[in-house]
Amino acid sequence: MICADCGIWTDEPRVETDAAGTVLVCASCGHREPFRRLPLFALTGPSGTGKTTVGRLLVDRLADRCVVLEQDLLWVGALRDPTGDSAAFRQTWLRLAASVGQNGRPVVLCGTVAPPQFEHWPERVLFADIHYLALTCAPEVLRARLRARPAWRGWDADRIEEMLEFNDWVLAEHADTKPPMRLLDTTQRTVEDTADAVARWVWGLLGV
Repeated sequence: MICADCGIWTDEPRVETDAAGTVLVCASCGHREPFRRLPLFALTGPSGTGKTTVGRLLVDRLADRCVVLEQDLLWVGALRDPTGDSAAFRQTWLRLAASVGQNGRPVVLCGTVAPPQFEHWPERVLFADIHYLALTCAPEVLRARLRARPAWRGWDADRIEEMLEFNDWVLAEHADTKPPMRLLDTTQRTVEDTADAVARWVWGLLGV
């Protein structure tokens, strides 16, 4: 968010639409430059529902339409806040996804996120819409999947129960979040079938 004219950085991007189209406006000098305000597709849901595995398959399925990114790629260094305050992490992803979108292809972001973690940041204006598809799973199956993960990933009993609570929250609140989240149950779906369903969801929203 550095102005191409005056070089000033802004923490609150401003996007407007005029006769020439959508433009990014500098709050300091008023400089206006063309800006692609594309949608963002958030493939979300609890850990263990298949987001990362499905994301790998989406790379080929959506290659001509979108850029598929794994959210945990940036869960490192200063962005990994042990206090649970993930503001820098969320805002960095919004800025990165908007930047990638300037190449003309929207981002499909695979990672655990919910509307309350994205919708209130200033960077939200950089997107036309953020669409949320939450993968879910039957609790007993989700618990078994997380228990089967290698020890280095740190899925102890407390952390598993915390993720099960998030699964319950998604199932209970998906229709009331702003915007609402669409659900896709992966309990009995194969990875390939899930990837196909996610690709159809993206294609439908893109009007393909």
